[in-house]
Amino acid sequence: MNGPQHFREAERLADMAHHFTYGDGADSVTGAALAAEAQVHATLALAAATALVDETPRSDSHSEYRAWAEVAASDYRAPEPPRVH
Repeated sequence: MNGPQHFREAERLADMAHHFTYGDGADSVTGAALAAEAQVHATLALAAATALVDETPRSDSHSEYRAWAEVAASDYRAPEPPRVH
């Protein structure tokens, strides 16, 4: 899994945890387990995003910037990679 995939999975699991804890699921043990799993994915997503902070965009990292912009529903546009002459 890459960072954006971990981000999406964390959101999905957090929604499920909320359903089981507070919604129609009515199973707080399952809700707590799902919340813990969501936290793991959120932490891994954060680690992946943090790794890009100091990175200068290159042709091989450009797709990572685009993937993060998409998953975060951001209007951010990643800088174009440098052109090789």
